Amino acid sequence: MIGSNVMHHRFFARTSLPMAIAAALAMSWGSVAQAQDKEAAAYRETQLGLYVTAKEAYALMQEESDAVLIDVRDPIEIKFTGFAEPTDIHVPWVLANRARFDDEAKTWPIVRNPDFQDQIRAELQAHDVDEDTPIIMMCRSGSTRSAPAADLLADMGYSEVYSVSDGFEGGKLAEGDSAGVRARDGWRNSGLPWSYNIDPDVAWYEGKYDEE
Repeated sequence: MIGSNVMHHRFFARTSLPMAIAAALAMSWGSVAQAQDKEAAAYRETQLGLYVTAKEAYALMQEESDAVLIDVRDPIEIKFTGFAEPTDIHVPWVLANRARFDDEAKTWPIVRNPDFQDQIRAELQAHDVDEDTPIIMMCRSGSTRSAPAADLLADMGYSEVYSVSDGFEGGKLAEGDSAGVRARDGWRNSGLPWSYNIDPDVAWYEGKYDEE
């Protein structure tokens, strides 16, 4: 089914913004993201054991016309860091709770989207996604959101659900003036199509599903 040598391995896992801009964006979302990492124990292994890098995800979408890319990040995170242009579905796994403030963490707490399963089911049905359709889940770095979201879809009966191992932003630089900035690998740093402009038909927002 998949043509290239890389794809014969079923994608099992294994340009950049200027540094000044990347550093500013990292600071914009950093405190909330740190709270999220504390809130949810990071894990990368999924039930199905299917993983792709961002580059492999894009290649899979070129090879498989029915493949679906799902972004599970918070909308405000996307606003400051960008969005993969081929994204088909956007439903956040967790959200910053603006109704509360965590004095100890000095940021807004992160909470699970209680309607994630219903909303993702509605989107998958709207896109005519079959149980064996390739589904690609992407978050910031491939752990606290895309992996558990992939597991949930597996529990829902979908059999080919991939987690993007380096996520949208990729890994942090280890040294230099921009040490700690996520500017290594990931969708945004791999020469793949992305933008700050979000497709209105794809974007998630509160009340979107109340309109249907």
